[in-house]
Amino acid sequence: MVTLKPIIINNITFLGVVVELPKTSLLAITSDSGYVMCGALDIGLLNDRLKDRKILAGRAVGVKTLEELLEASLESVTFEAERLGITKGMAVKEALIKMS
Repeated sequence: MVTLKPIIINNITFLGVVVELPKTSLLAITSDSGYVMCGALDIGLLNDRLKDRKILAGRAVGVKTLEELLEASLESVTFEAERLGITKGMAVKEALIKMS
């Protein structure tokens, strides 16, 4: 099952996405320019093999719901996110605002 949920932070609307899979869920919150995702996101792949796409993304680990993802800190970020001032350890909400 796929669930879509609007998420509002500081009057900015983001889209929360939950993909329920056997024994796990994929979680993402997107803006028009980037996204934050659960531990399933492979930052290394985005930075190495897909670096020419300049993907703006961050990863938080140990989260099981969109609410937990929103309250988490970033465990890793892409090079493009770093260029925008989004850093490892930054609050997800703060990163999303920078992505908007």
